[in-house]
Parts: sequence; structure tokens; C-alpha cells
Amino acid sequence: MAEEIVSFCTGDELKALAGLFKTTAAAQAFCDKLTIVSEPPLADRLAGIEEGVNSFFLTIMGALVFVMHAGFAMLCAGAIRSKNTMNILLQTILDAAVSAICWYLVGWGIAYGDVTMGNGFIGMPAGYAMADWSNLTTNSGAKGRWSDWFFQWAFAATATTIPAGCVAERFNFNAYLAYTVFISAWVYPIIVHWVWSPKGWLSGFNTVNPLFGSGMIDFAGSGVVHMTGGLAGLMGCIMVGPRLGRFDSNGQPVDMPGHSATLVVLGTVLLWFGWYGFNPGSTLNVVSLAGKDSALLYETSGRAAVTTTLSGGAGVLTALITTFVRHKAWDLISVCNGALVGFVSITGSAAVVEPWAALIAGIIGSLIFDFTCWLWLKLRIDDPLCASPMHGICGMWGVLFAGFFATEKYVGQAFLNGKFGAFMGGGGHLLACQVVGILVLAAWICVLTGVLFFVLKMFGKLRISPEEEQAGLDVSKHGGSAYNYDHGLNKPDNIKI
Repeated sequence: MAEEIVSFCTGDELKALAGLFKTTAAAQAFCDKLTIVSEPPLADRLAGIEEGVNSFFLTIMGALVFVMHAGFAMLCAGAIRSKNTMNILLQTILDAAVSAICWYLVGWGIAYGDVTMGNGFIGMPAGYAMADWSNLTTNSGAKGRWSDWFFQWAFAATATTIPAGCVAERFNFNAYLAYTVFISAWVYPIIVHWVWSPKGWLSGFNTVNPLFGSGMIDFAGSGVVHMTGGLAGLMGCIMVGPRLGRFDSNGQPVDMPGHSATLVVLGTVLLWFGWYGFNPGSTLNVVSLAGKDSALLYETSGRAAVTTTLSGGAGVLTALITTFVRHKAWDLISVCNGALVGFVSITGSAAVVEPWAALIAGIIGSLIFDFTCWLWLKLRIDDPLCASPMHGICGMWGVLFAGFFATEKYVGQAFLNGKFGAFMGGGGHLLACQVVGILVLAAWICVLTGVLFFVLKMFGKLRISPEEEQAGLDVSKHGGSAYNYDHGLNKPDNIKI
């Protein structure tokens, strides 16, 4: 069938142009230059461009989030002793692989499925193993968008990898695999559905029956991702106990520094870089056929990048100053922790607060982190990377912060129910939702992972033996060391070099 050619100009427009161009022929020639083919319609072609841009945006943002795995690997490796390096690096790789399979088989279906289906608790009955994917409405509002699955998997992998730092250097490898599957296949997807699915009972995207007329705001996952990983890791710390020699006979902590500050800094910078996918990418779309909607999307994404940067910077400077006051030294590791604490603290509200408020998030988050690390040592909780204070406790702060400082204008751009922060004149509806969210998420995570770790401990599968711990996991479990210390000495005489 021949394509129908539709003139760009109406009859009245052609007459008007004839007056401008002096002749009708010249006016018609001008219109012919602007003529378009009507098949497919222009609106359909623009919709295709819109979907292509949004899908590409989400793929790139997901890739940035996945780069955070490299950051976690370097940070964890540098913050522990060299004899356990291969173990923690292997766990980081397996976090990505195991979570991918779990997210494919059941994770997406539990978390979202088809967002037009399901109930307040679980996203059934669609989306398992990506069945009938092209007909599912995904959480971005698109039909069967592949990059939605990819982006959400990157978040699931992040939540799954956080506990590894909490239980490093003494956890049984089988126990690690057990919690990796359990978190990525059940604990985390349920939380995602509650908070991020339009059907979720806690969700700020629920416009049918939102909690307290508002729903919980957790823009990029201070609660969904960081509380999940941090509190699961905390339960692991408690159940497995401290490393050998971490506390002396009087219960006083014995310093066990990591083996590479260089790796810690590299990991921190990679995580910083990846956070620009984590927070700005959580708009899920960046353009819309409706011009006004497009403006809201790219403004929201850009604002999230700004507030993320400022909160991280405030966390760095706060950590630098507080550490100097205590120890009279400019401490590099504390500065790295301060940056990450700032990012965790702003993740839940990155799109809905003013830049000046982001500074408050980072400053207070850094102080909360310092206090929690001190408290953990008093309670003899051994967290080698302080990951549970950073992600678990400061993740709670990040959720609570939105209840205080979310602005009416920005909430209206990023969410649907319009309730905003108590300190910004919005009353207590949103704040109440944030408090309920913190309590419910903490209970869900701690009870489920606590039971898992208790069962593993009861069967003697949670912790390695003292001999293996003393030798190091690399030698005792992985057949060697991450570092080759042979510099050519003591080679047989008959070998020519």
C-alpha cells in the first residue's frame, strides 16, 4: 500500500503564505518541503523515540549502579586483612550472579509482576521468569520494557552485597550463599513491592488507598535497599559473633585495620560514581510526549544528582572534622566513610528536598554513623566495615529525613499524593508514614534474616573453624592468596631467567 502524503499546510495557511512569498507556487513549494508521510503517524514515531530514549537512559543508569559492585569489591577488600581478600571478592561476584538468577525466577514477579495486578503485600501473579514479558506493564509505566528489569536487578544486587562487609573474615561460605538467595528471592522483593509498586500498601505511588493519605517516600532506596542490606548484615554480625582477637579479655576493642587504604579510596570513588545512576536514574524515565512532564522528569533527575553530591560532600567534611577533634589526625578512612554515609542519608529523599537540606542530611548522617560505630563496639558487635551503621542505621535516617524536609513542590513533581515534610509546613501525614515504614521494614528484615542465621548457627553452618579463621579464608577455603609474594627468590639453580 502506497504511503499517503499529507500536506503540511492547510488551505488557509497556503493562502497566507502566498501573500508572503508573492506567488502560490512558491508557497506550495515551501509547504512541500515540510510535508510528512502519514504512515506511520507522527505521534507514533515520536512515541518510539520517547521509548528509545527512556530505555537507553535506564540501561545506562543501571550500568552505573552495577559499577557500584566494583566499588563494593575494592572497598571491602581494602578494609579487611589481606588473608581474606579472595573470599570477599568472590562473594561480590557471586552476589551479582546469584541475585540475577533469583530476580529473574521470582524476584521481579514478587516485587512488581504486572503493576496493574497483585495486592498490597505481593506482586502476584505475573512476571515470574519474565513470562509474557511483552504484555506486562512495568513499574516505569511502559509495556514490557527490558531495561526496567535490568535497572531493578542492579538495585537487588546492591542490597544483597551489603551484608558481606558486616560478616567478613569469619562467615561460612555456605551460609553466605544461603542469605544471598534468601534476600534476593524473598526479603528484598517483598519490601520493593510494599514501597515502590503502585499496589504496595506503604507506597507513595499508591493513589487508591495510600497509607495516611500519603504513602512512604523512599525515592531511591534508603530504606528499600540500604536498610535491607545493613540490617541483614547486623543480624549476621550478632549471630556469628566477633572475629578472633577483636576484643581483649576485658572486652575492650583491639584494632584490626584493613590492609589497603588505596583500595578503600578506589572503592569509595567507584561507589560515588555509581550513585549518579542510583539516585538520578530513579526517575525511571527522562522524556515524555507531554512537554511539561518531560521538564518534571529531567529536573527531578538533575536535582537528585545535585543533592546527592552535596550530602556526600557534607558527610566528608563532617567526618574529617569530628575525627580530627577526637584523634588530632586527618583520617583518610573516616573521610571515605563520611562520603558514603552522606550518600545513604540522601538516597531516600534526593528528588524531594532543597540543596541546603541535603547538607543537613549529610552532616547529621555522619554524626549518627560515628555514634553508632561507638555503640556497636560497646555492645561487642564486630562489623569490619561498619556497614550496618552506614547502611542500616543511616538508611533509617534517610527515610526519616524525607518526612521532615520534603518540599511541596518537589514531592508534587516526583510523587502522586502531595503530602510533604513536617518542617516544610506539610503536617504529620508523611512523617507518620516514614516512621511506620522504618518500623515495619526493620521488623521484616531483622526477624526473617535473624531466623535464617539462627538456624544456620544451630546446625553449625554459620561460622568457620578457629583454625581456618586464623589461617585466613583465602588459604583455607579458596586454595591460595590474592597476592603473589614470590619475587623470584629461592628458585632452583637450573632455571634460567
